[in-house]
Amino acid sequence: MASLSISLSTVLIFIICTLTLTAHSVPFIVLHGIIDKCSSEVVTTFTENLSNWSGSQGYCVEIGDGVSDSWTMPMLEQTAIACEKVKNISELSEGYNIVGLSQGTLIGRGVVELCDGAPPVKNFISVGGVHAGIASIPFCGSERICALLDQLIESMVYTDWVQEHLAPSNYMKIPIDISAYLEGCKFLPKLNNEINATRNSTYKERFASLQNLVLIMFEQDTVLVPKETSWFGYYPDGAFYPVLPAQETLLYTEDWIGLKILDEAGKVKFINVSGGHLEISTSDMKTYIVPYLEDETSRQVVITETSPFNWLSSIWHFFLELIGFSKDQPLLRMVD
Repeated sequence: MASLSISLSTVLIFIICTLTLTAHSVPFIVLHGIIDKCSSEVVTTFTENLSNWSGSQGYCVEIGDGVSDSWTMPMLEQTAIACEKVKNISELSEGYNIVGLSQGTLIGRGVVELCDGAPPVKNFISVGGVHAGIASIPFCGSERICALLDQLIESMVYTDWVQEHLAPSNYMKIPIDISAYLEGCKFLPKLNNEINATRNSTYKERFASLQNLVLIMFEQDTVLVPKETSWFGYYPDGAFYPVLPAQETLLYTEDWIGLKILDEAGKVKFINVSGGHLEISTSDMKTYIVPYLEDETSRQVVITETSPFNWLSSIWHFFLELIGFSKDQPLLRMVD
């Protein structure tokens, strides 16, 4: 009888601990990058691995049809879709974490800052983020081709049509044309609270409320120019040199979005890993991402879109194919 009583007590304790773990588990969402989709094998595996390793439920949030819309849908529209989706996933209602990949990091930040009525975001993990913008066209493999395309894009990047039909134009920040950027770019100046007349304190409050901000930069990243944009680093206004660390940018010193608040509180993790853009190893995933998806309370319980400008899009896609990036080829690469 005593043995039976001990066995029942052990089972009861196990059930209580299991229920407590389930109750305190914090789910997470994955927001993929450009030229990718949630249904791609690599994104599916990435999400499943993080879920298995952390013990938290993961959801990849898709925007439209994935690959095509990631190129052509304006970033504000992509963010609005993501906003409504997270509000409609009941499992996220008590709070959740975000893992953003490349362009997806901006959508994620858009959800944090711009999404009214959304559940609270606890930890934000940015993998190869584009936070301070890009100064050159991604995927350039030839200096000659890059120079030509840069000239074509830069002369039109802030026009309404390009802004409405080419997603990367929404976060392209040409440092020698800041006035045009602030006037014509439809997304990043808003997200980074860069326009003084329309600066929104709510965006700052929401971003500064994060428990942790993990910024992962790839040491051999040649897709993002400069690569330090992953850490909010960027060129000074009016020049392409030098790259300023985040702490020397106006965004930080004037604290437009609360980055300084987070950093001074020790909540920003600046992580530098080896590899090209989104070439992340499983060990780095386990070291730098998984710990922020595991709920601390749970761990304690265990221990205790036609247009006259169609040619522009055609040039863009032709260029990508020319250098080996097909429309449906994802960027994320997990390596051993």
